[in-house]
Amino acid sequence: MVLGDAEKEQLYQEALHYFGLVGALNTCEALEAAWRDPYNQSEIREFILAWLRKKTKKDVKATGVV
Repeated sequence: MVLGDAEKEQLYQEALHYFGLVGALNTCEALEAAWRDPYNQSEIREFILAWLRKKTKKDVKATGVV
């Protein structure tokens, strides 16, 4: 799956909100620090996979392609 710039930004913003990192002094560093922790890394992966599944379902419904 290839994401456009707008989709990447949407995923990034939703991840920041989901993990409570909005308003951090440096959101990139906060997300990278979370990624280094094995538990957080698995949670971030699961969030991304769920986001992609949701996006895929929306795209299929919008186009009618199965």
